[in-house]
Amino acid sequence: MALVLAFGLVLLISVSLSGVAARTILSTALMFLLAGALIGQGGLGLVDIPSNGSFVTGLADLALFTVLFTDGQRAGLPDLKEGWRLSGRALGLAMPLTMVGIAVPTHFLTGLDWTTSFLIGAILSPTDPVFAAAIVGRTDVPLRLRRLLNVESGLNDGLALPFVLIFLATAANRGTDFATIGIELVSGLVIGIVIPAVIVLAWRLKILTAEPRLQALGPLAIAVILYATCHLTHANPYLAAFAAGSTIATLDRVAAEHFEHFGDLLSETTKFAALLVFGALITPDRISHLSFGDWAVAVIAILLVRPAAMMLSLLRTPLPPRERSVAAWFGPKGFASVVYGLLALQAGIPAGDHVFDLVAVTIALSIVLHSSTDVPVAKALRVEPPDNLPTGKPEVETHGKN
Repeated sequence: MALVLAFGLVLLISVSLSGVAARTILSTALMFLLAGALIGQGGLGLVDIPSNGSFVTGLADLALFTVLFTDGQRAGLPDLKEGWRLSGRALGLAMPLTMVGIAVPTHFLTGLDWTTSFLIGAILSPTDPVFAAAIVGRTDVPLRLRRLLNVESGLNDGLALPFVLIFLATAANRGTDFATIGIELVSGLVIGIVIPAVIVLAWRLKILTAEPRLQALGPLAIAVILYATCHLTHANPYLAAFAAGSTIATLDRVAAEHFEHFGDLLSETTKFAALLVFGALITPDRISHLSFGDWAVAVIAILLVRPAAMMLSLLRTPLPPRERSVAAWFGPKGFASVVYGLLALQAGIPAGDHVFDLVAVTIALSIVLHSSTDVPVAKALRVEPPDNLPTGKPEVETHGKN
């Protein structure tokens, strides 16, 4: 119950200060991360969460699925087609460059073997712009930039998983079943398209009508069915989540619009819960053994590798230099890296603890840097933060004289 109480208190504080956070470098994501560290064994010791338990993995997995499903509904098929030239470069060029760019310094600076180094590169290659809400969550930010970051993060989580599984199997001296990995990847896309498509088309029958106040629950029901189906069939749930959201947005824009506000709140809630638990796992005991080379890898991955890979992939594109720089900077490490880092920890590989600890500090550093720079970067794009936000005071009505 201590964890539940802490979540409720931090959620209340974050909501109460969200107006301030929207205008300053204060970050709600960072508040949950720090609160988790405070109540964990490295702080007050109020909660003891084993990092190798199913609770942590399940929560991070659910948070990632929810975020991707919600983000997918902002990227219907017309949007994907229109922005594919940019997002295709990010996925096809920047992502592999990031993977290699992280693996090389990891090998030479930490002493880990090449397989484990590439495993870390694969774990840290996905991005998660939910920590850059002032960029991707603002309609006054250029649409092409928001679409690029949204589609990139929506697809690279699932695309990174096969590489993580391959390097994990190799590090554990197990045979890699490429056919199985390929089937899981393809089946995730197929399930993510077919299930919502069948349901959405069925909604067009006259007998199937939803009461307006319940319409937002329709996409939620699809998400629950999809999540369970993926785990029962071992299909890739992350590609399925984004594909399902995009399918709903393509075939039923009304359903997507009704779900948008509810979906945003749902994804924010699961995201904050996962951050609180993740923060509790980052204790001095876990990171005290990290060497200077380990910390250097985390800094290089965030400040050098991702920006350089993205800038290179966006050369000779119509994206203006300022927007190109923003896209290069906002490659935060998020829930996919948390989930994949936990997979490495639970896989029983020789350097599993080292891999998780290195991934954990990189994610924590990324959250600190990216979630606290979204507002200044938005201002650089000449996007002003929201002002005149409502307070708890009752509004005083003014009446003109007749």
